[in-house]
Amino acid sequence: MSATDHAPHPAPPPRPLHPPSRVPDRPAVVLVGAGPRGTGLIERIAANAPELYGDAPLDLHLVDPYPPGGGRVWRRDQSPLLWMNSTAEDVTMFTDASVELRGPVRPGPSLAEWAARVRAGELSAPRELAGAIRGLGPQGFAGRQVQSAYLEWVYEQAVAALPPGVTVHEHRRRAVRVTGPRGGPQQVWLEGDPTPLAADLVVLALGHLDAQPPPEQRDLAAFAARHHLTYLPSDFTADAGLDALGPGEPVLVRGFGLAFVDLMVLLTEGRGGAYEAGPDGEPVYRPSGKEPVLYVGSRRGVPYHSKIGYTYRGERPPLPRFFGPAQVDELLARPGGYDFRRDVWPLIAKELGHAHYHRLFTAHPERVRADRAAFEEKYAAAEPLGPDLRALVAAAVPDPADRLDLDALDRPLEGVRFPGADAFQDGLRGYIEADLARRHDPAHSPDLAVFLALLSVYGQLVRLGDHGPWWHGFFSHLASGPPGPRLRQLLALSRAGVVRFLGAGTTVTADPGRGVFSATSESVPGVRVEARALVEARLPQPTVTDTKDALLRGLYDDGAAATGSGLLAVDPGDGRVLDRDGQPHPRRFALGPHTDARASGAFARPRTNAPAFRQNDATARALLRFLRAHAVPEPARCPPG
Repeated sequence: MSATDHAPHPAPPPRPLHPPSRVPDRPAVVLVGAGPRGTGLIERIAANAPELYGDAPLDLHLVDPYPPGGGRVWRRDQSPLLWMNSTAEDVTMFTDASVELRGPVRPGPSLAEWAARVRAGELSAPRELAGAIRGLGPQGFAGRQVQSAYLEWVYEQAVAALPPGVTVHEHRRRAVRVTGPRGGPQQVWLEGDPTPLAADLVVLALGHLDAQPPPEQRDLAAFAARHHLTYLPSDFTADAGLDALGPGEPVLVRGFGLAFVDLMVLLTEGRGGAYEAGPDGEPVYRPSGKEPVLYVGSRRGVPYHSKIGYTYRGERPPLPRFFGPAQVDELLARPGGYDFRRDVWPLIAKELGHAHYHRLFTAHPERVRADRAAFEEKYAAAEPLGPDLRALVAAAVPDPADRLDLDALDRPLEGVRFPGADAFQDGLRGYIEADLARRHDPAHSPDLAVFLALLSVYGQLVRLGDHGPWWHGFFSHLASGPPGPRLRQLLALSRAGVVRFLGAGTTVTADPGRGVFSATSESVPGVRVEARALVEARLPQPTVTDTKDALLRGLYDDGAAATGSGLLAVDPGDGRVLDRDGQPHPRRFALGPHTDARASGAFARPRTNAPAFRQNDATARALLRFLRAHAVPEPARCPPG
């Protein structure tokens, strides 16, 4: 039965919580991490098993202290005020015809389609979420509790689709160690259990991990302890100790991305504040009196760009064009390697520009003064980021607002100075209002074309491995910003004085003489803000050297390779863990943000050839081939697919 059938879905196989470590003559795979990435891998195992494995026996052990499907980040047990930052129609866990994979496509409903089927009574969902699902349209932003229910349903369907010979065992514990020789069975040790799970293969789908604070944060924590201050290091906002922040207390906040948005929500609405519609229809915040005052700054000094509030219509840019498989092949073949900013970024910039101007010429021809074919020919011949390309664009696109300026998009406050803190509040509110207006106006639809190009670029970058934190920050700033309603709430909080903006280039120091934290910024020279509380509104960095995850750290200590950015090095083809000599481990695999094969997410927009789906399929097929060749008893082996 497919995930799109309307008939009742079969119940998953029995899943005892504490099964024997190994049943004789039954191959075993241990999957550490049962969140969205682990769920996606199970779906691909189920899809590929008929071809590559048949009905042979297999024990599939799922190890995760959090409920399967949602895992830690998307678990049901979090505030109903927290949203996803993608529309419901842009979230799916299922492959479609756009995904380049060897295995079969198994289509299924997007989050929006799933919610529609729940409303129609075709599927069930937790009763307490009925109201939220009833009000969720295709372009609405689901609460994370609703997304958790969707992921739980996907997990159940994936398990139900496994061949009858596969038995799934759930272990609600934390995996702390993997041992075993390269050429033999592995052992996965669980917290509090003296007997390890025996496995032919191990897959680490660990998701986002906690990390040891970097040296600067450790110094700030020590300073806070000495002076009886409050310091909250990088953490997942839903798990942070926000109760330590008192009503009316000035709080310095470093970070203006999605972690800040969650922080803002939990410390305002989460403390009893409310929004009302003002005379102009914009929200007005009514404080509860329990909120702290948030002074927020970052390197850019601005929030991520708003989600685009309209859909794409008309001709789409042909992608990839200037950064595709051929260009990646050439980069990988260079004997001396490549530098991301020198060699890769110019190709990316040209790809983004290609999408932008293709859309401008096709959808808004009245705003250009050049023949499209001639422009495209000259654009293709011009050096990326070179003077000829800039001159070509300046001649063809008369309004600078219609030209793609990636530097200005990335650092909008670069070189801008304000005479005082109040002037900066007005200035940044104006910037956010302009961003909201532009991102919700189809007259600026080249912005959406650039977004599609960013997704294409991300899909190509998977083959290049670790490309450093700058690219991820740039991508998130342009393509992974908050819903428009969240930025309107931010404006309301700013007008109410609950949020104050610090500026770009924010620097926070510990002032031992005054026993406080002190913040300054480049945007407002001479202005200093002091506070007795500091919050790092940033996710921990997923490095193998600073991770708090004992399993991942132990893997590195035992010889697994790490990139220059501290990510676990894996084979880009099938996700096998690499050792320091570059050799893939035959029995250990890894998927997710702790690896150098990071994708933009464990779930994705439909029809975008999502990298995570491609990776899951390749890893599932590698697992099944190995088991068929090495672990399945001879009489049970199926013929090669």
